[in-house]
Amino acid sequence: MIVVHHLNNSRSQRILWILEELGLPYEVKRYERDSETMLAPAALRAVHPLGKSPVVSDGDKVLAESGAILEYLAEAYGGGKFAPPAGSSDRLHYTYFMHYAEGSLMPLLLMKLVFTRLPQRAPILMKPAAKALVAGADTALIAPQLKNHLGFLERELSDRDWFAGGTFSAADIQMSFPLEAAAARAGLSADYPKLSAFLDRIHARPAYKRAIDRGGPYALLR
Repeated sequence: MIVVHHLNNSRSQRILWILEELGLPYEVKRYERDSETMLAPAALRAVHPLGKSPVVSDGDKVLAESGAILEYLAEAYGGGKFAPPAGSSDRLHYTYFMHYAEGSLMPLLLMKLVFTRLPQRAPILMKPAAKALVAGADTALIAPQLKNHLGFLERELSDRDWFAGGTFSAADIQMSFPLEAAAARAGLSADYPKLSAFLDRIHARPAYKRAIDRGGPYALLR
């Protein structure tokens, strides 16, 4: 039995989704973030030394990192359905977006989240300075970079519905989390109709809805 160590409002929602797409039986072990720090509980370190989610066990295998887990599940159980054929141009897009999601886009979104929360955590006398620092960083660095990335992704979907080509794949599952984060935190607006339509398409998938039911409330939904 596949076991998903699932942290609320996290990347592990993607793992539940692909398991629902694959129609595989699985067990969910739930963990809740600390309400103050929003960090994962220490209990996750008993599963994986880094104490982060997602972590999946499949028999004697223990896998971490959402991209690696998605690739493993697609290859082991997908029967070629969730990854383009090796050697194809679509496979190059697939590999790129499987890495791009966490390697390029998520660091920017995490930076925006950290800076946004900075004034809330600053001592009261430092709040004005913290707000000025955040505004300057957003204007000079974060917002222009995000605009560049979102524009790139909008153009990528200008002539196709899915990131790896004409067919839904695990790369779309991988890309879902940063784009939902962008919608929640970075103003993914009507300026990006293709990306908004992508989110509408994935949210309408029955397997996505079943994964939400299994995983519980998911704050990154628009």
